[in-house]
Amino acid sequence: MTLPLPEADAALTAEIRGWLDRFAARVREVDYAGAYPFWHDDIAIFGTFQELVRSRQAWTDTQWDNVWPRTADFAFDLPNTLILASPDGGMAVAVTPWTSTGFHKDGSRFDRPGRATIVLQKQPDGGWLGVHSHMSLGKGVPQDSYGDRPVKAR
Repeated sequence: MTLPLPEADAALTAEIRGWLDRFAARVREVDYAGAYPFWHDDIAIFGTFQELVRSRQAWTDTQWDNVWPRTADFAFDLPNTLILASPDGGMAVAVTPWTSTGFHKDGSRFDRPGRATIVLQKQPDGGWLGVHSHMSLGKGVPQDSYGDRPVKAR
């Protein structure tokens, strides 16, 4: 017998979607300092520019710097986001599409969609921290974007 997918209940789904929405706002603002509290210091990630990165600072230096200032309009597709959760409510996984805008060398814009899997761990204070992220671009989407937006806060 196979158990059903461990889908989160409505309250937890809303909570994690809220987390995603607040984090996406930091990406749109290119606000690294504002985004740091969303993620564990020792996070392990995969991303568009990196195969495996360990630590939030290394993630910022290798992935965020190569993406956030060079793109715009980042948002998770919350209505199409699936939230899975452990039975004890201590871990959740967001399986979510996202959208953004990329920029060609000539400054023209292109749609830059992708998908993400984010693993979150509930903390003693009741908040959530991302402990793993894997974000990738959709098939056929250009890897390079040439936007030049300033970083709001490091």
